[in-house]
Amino acid sequence: MRWEGRRQSSNIQDMRGTRSRRTSGYSTRPRVRIPSGGRTVRAGGGGIGTIVILVILFFALRSCGIDPLEILAGGGSDPFGQGMPQTQTSAPTGTTRNDETTQFVATVLAETEDVWGGIFEANGKTYPEPVLVLFESQVSSACGFASAASGPFYCPNDSRLYLDVSFFDELARRFKASGDFAQAYVVAHEVGHHVQNIIGVLPQFNKMRRTMSQAEANAMSVRVELQADCFAGIWGHYTAQKGLLETGDLQEALNAATQIGDDAIQRRTQGYVVPESFNHGTSAQRREWFNRGFESGKLSDCDTFNNPV
Repeated sequence: MRWEGRRQSSNIQDMRGTRSRRTSGYSTRPRVRIPSGGRTVRAGGGGIGTIVILVILFFALRSCGIDPLEILAGGGSDPFGQGMPQTQTSAPTGTTRNDETTQFVATVLAETEDVWGGIFEANGKTYPEPVLVLFESQVSSACGFASAASGPFYCPNDSRLYLDVSFFDELARRFKASGDFAQAYVVAHEVGHHVQNIIGVLPQFNKMRRTMSQAEANAMSVRVELQADCFAGIWGHYTAQKGLLETGDLQEALNAATQIGDDAIQRRTQGYVVPESFNHGTSAQRREWFNRGFESGKLSDCDTFNNPV
């Protein structure tokens, strides 16, 4: 990826070198993250089926004034104003390191700002840019206390992305997914969750999951995660249009999507898969939905709620 010498985002909060204290115990507030492996517990079943849940979610969104089809198509009545309040998050503070990895992350974040800023502007809206927090080992967020083992995650409660850059080393070493565009995909995926938060998908899902069984919540989480992958693909589409991609970059992202699929992680960590416990999607699903966004660049092609996944 040709990223050197391009604009770097100022929405970086560098918490490395500081200590985060656990002040109120572990929080169960929802985080949306890239999985980093570990043992997966078999989820409980029961309740109504996944297809019925999808229908309920669709009509629940409609009853709240949120039309998933309108959201994804970019048309209709204000699809970009139904989620989180569109206010700029507080400015980052502290000193940001100027190492190459930090420069790379800041450049990728800036590119996502340009792409999503343009999409929102085309719909008469302003894109509220997220802050990306860099941390080491552990961090305290508005979604609770997290360690580096959690992997990168997005917290909808403070509209921040959290990243321990050592995950990039783990991505290459443990997941066999090296390359700068693989790393960019990770950042773009979490930004995809931020977009979901703005347009109302995450708030509604987090509300509805309280009454779902674990199996039902997992099934819906897969659709949320695959949409974030597709949104990351949309970013990749416009990045390619700028001429910033090099030979092999797309394959790096697709390989990363493959390596962090639920089935691939479970086979690697426990030797067998438990499909009902999947909450991010299989390798094939993650690769397919990233590629959909990459090929078309259209929000309407990222409708994971009304299409088979």
